[in-house]
Order: sequence, then structure tokens, then C-alpha cells
Amino acid sequence: MRFILLVFAVCMAGCGEKPPQALATAKELVILTRPGSTTYTPDDGNGASGFDYDLACMLAQDLGLKYRIVVADNDADIMRRLKDGEAHLAAAWQIPVDDPELKASVPYYHSHNVLVTPEASLPLTAIKQLAGKTVHVVAGSRQEAALREIAKKVPDLIIAAEDRHNELDLMEGVAARRFDATLVNNAEFDIGSNYYPELQDSLVIGEERPIVWLFAPGVEPGLIAKANAFLERIQKSGEMDRLKDRYFGHVDRLTQADSVRFIERIHTVLPLYRPLFHAAQTSTGIDWRLLAALAYQESQWDPLATSPTGVRGLMMLTEDTADLLRVSNRLDPAQSIRAGAQYLNDLRDALPPSVREPDRLWLALAAYNLGMGHLNAARYLATTQKANPDSWYEMKKILPLLARPQYYNRLKSGKGRGGEAVIMAENVRIYSDILNRHERPYRPMDKVKVVKQTPAGKKIPAAKRAGFKSPQRWSPHRPDKDPKRQAL
Repeated sequence: MRFILLVFAVCMAGCGEKPPQALATAKELVILTRPGSTTYTPDDGNGASGFDYDLACMLAQDLGLKYRIVVADNDADIMRRLKDGEAHLAAAWQIPVDDPELKASVPYYHSHNVLVTPEASLPLTAIKQLAGKTVHVVAGSRQEAALREIAKKVPDLIIAAEDRHNELDLMEGVAARRFDATLVNNAEFDIGSNYYPELQDSLVIGEERPIVWLFAPGVEPGLIAKANAFLERIQKSGEMDRLKDRYFGHVDRLTQADSVRFIERIHTVLPLYRPLFHAAQTSTGIDWRLLAALAYQESQWDPLATSPTGVRGLMMLTEDTADLLRVSNRLDPAQSIRAGAQYLNDLRDALPPSVREPDRLWLALAAYNLGMGHLNAARYLATTQKANPDSWYEMKKILPLLARPQYYNRLKSGKGRGGEAVIMAENVRIYSDILNRHERPYRPMDKVKVVKQTPAGKKIPAAKRAGFKSPQRWSPHRPDKDPKRQAL
């Protein structure tokens, strides 16, 4: 994994690692980060996502510079590389350090560490109860350093530093009862508790600390001043809130019971329909896990589901939508999934080019629930309220207004259940995240049968010999790779 991440970083740079130039003469901003669900996650193509990653890229764009990502193994590796001058700054959920050479930006988040244990175990209430327990942490992390300090007072504490696992892997190990406990930051736990509802945050360890960028020794004060001005500006403009909402705004939607039931049905029900979602991905380019999340939200994966308003089937299609998409039987899972995926794709394509991903998808999901007419009415209403109709973060506040007479009486579309559309889209977001953790992506080319050999003995897939290219898959986690957006 480390090798793959390093190769990815070098590929983005277009050259080998080299010390960054002074910003005044640099053509690129060199950014240190590390893998993690709050920091940086490369996808299965050549893109990446992550709150810290996106925020640092926004800074580079604001400075008018290209950027180069250098991926470190862990917090200790970041400190070493930063001290060696391998990057201008570290954007990796860092806290201020007691080192006068490493300057910190103004805070952009706050976080604390939590001890994570299985829910079935008794919660811990004091540090001294760690005696005799084994706590797993990412090797070289701040959490390991925190435990080393605790071990001075609780010598029976056993620290297991893992260099082959990230925080989510460690939480998975605790949920499976392979590990007694792990120590992670609370933002990681908020995400991981949806994937593994068997967990509890049983003890807060340490105080809440500000999350900052750290700058390499010798970085000119001008860069630090510009970075601080950028962070303060996007805090005031609301851009920071929109970015936080993109990564963290939906993580607390489900109850523990909701998560347990969903994960149980992933294992027992989803296998019946997985090939149909794979086929829908192939035809639309939308990640099959997103489509499965939408289907679960609509019908709980019940092909016979019927609502009081007359929508039916696994994707809960209206009769008009079914007729439009040539569905003869809405209760047929194959027809329902094919049509529901196509309908979502059509709604996404119907939005104006100004709407960027992933907001484009979230708005399309809202339209799937209440119709494009009501969504367009809400977009118009947003302009009258001085809100951005292209931003899902702002439209979440506007859509519920469709149920209020003082607003819908002014609209041709009339009253709409905009609040329900918001709940639906937000639930699909978290269901999709859970599926991304528990289910593998679908790559059609992986299953192409090898049928011919070259004279040198090298096997070539039949599809490749025929010049076949599978549709490019789009996912909300790689908005920069949306093929339809690139074509606009």
C-alpha cells in the first residue's frame, strides 16, 4: 500500500520527489499529507478525495499555483519530511507542535482523541482502567505518542503500534473483537461508527486540540500570511462550512439500529441484486454502490414495496416514470433497477452545467424524490433568498420551504415535500459511504475472459483485441473524473 501511494504521488508530480522551491519562484505548491478518511484517500482510478486534500488544493488554486502531493506514512513521517523541507506545508489533520521551526496556520477544525471499544464491553471511565489492556494505534501517529505518555502513569498499558492498518482498519478489528481497543480522533470515529455500529467511544483521552496546517522551516512568512488569509476568508464566506458538510455533514444521520440493519441486509439481501446493480453501472456509469444505496433508501431492497402514493418496486418508480422508461412491470427487480438508474442519470444530466459534482448528484437525488419541476422551483426560490441554487449545502435549507404556503403559493409547481427530499438524499449519502467500505467496486474489465495468446505467449483479453472500452464509472467520491462534466 505504501508503495502504491508513493507511486501515485510521483505520478501527480510528473517527476521524482524534490525539495520545494521558495514560493516566490515556485511553479507548484508541494503538499504533505497521509492516508485517512479525514485527510486523503486515492480512488481506484487516478483521482483522490479527502477533507484536508480538498482544502489544500483550494489553497493552491487561490494562490494560482499547481500542486504536488507527497504522501507520508503517518504523523511521524510527516514531521520528518516537513523538517527535511520536502514540502511547503502539511495538510494532514495536524495540531500545533512545540517546535519553533514548524509554524502553524490559524485553526480550521477542532478534534480530540477517543478510546474505541466494543459496545458489548463495559465503557471505561478513567485512564487507570487501561492497565492490562492492549490498545492498537497507527504506528507513528499522534495517538501512539499520546499512549506513550499515558504508559508513564499506567505501566501495565500495552501499546500495539500497527504500520499496516489505518484507523478504519483498527476500528474494524475492534468491532470484530480481534482487538481490545483502539485510539482515534473523534472525526474518524464519527465516520467509522457508521461502518461498524458495534463500537462505542468509551473514553475521551486528552483535550480538544485545534487542527492546523504546518509549514516547513524556512517557508517565507508571505505564504503563511496568505494561507491564513485564505482560511479566514472561506470561514466568513461559508465555503469552509460547505466543505465540512461534504465530508462530515451526513455522518450522524443514522441510528445505531439503522446501521446494524443495513449492514445485516448487505450480507443477506444485497447479493440477490448485486449483478443487476453491476449491469446498471455499466449502462449509466454511476457507481453500483450509489445505486444500491438509493434502492435501499427507497424500498429497503424489497422488490414488492408499494407506497400510499402509488410508487412501486425496488427503485420505487411512479407509473409515469415507468411508462417513460418502458418498464412493463415495476415489481420486476431487473426492470426497476435499470429504469431507476437511467432516471437518476437523466435527472443529473438535466441540471445546468453550472452545477458541479458531487452537488450535481445530491440535487439529482432530491429530484428523484420530488420531481424536477419542484427542484427547479426550489432553485428559483434559492435565487430570491440570495442562496446558491448550485450548492447542495445551501439547497438543503431551501428545499423544506416548498412545504410553507408563503413560499409555494408563489410557485407554479405548488406545494412540495422538499424536507423529505433532503432526508432521502442525505440518507443515500451515508448508505453509499457504508457500501463503499463493505463492498468492492465493480470493474467490468476484471471479468473479461482471456481467450487468445500473442506469439510471445502474452495473453490478451478478447474485449481488448476487439477494441472494447467499458463506460467510465462515475462516483461522488471522484467528482473531478465525471465524464459528463468533462464533456460540458
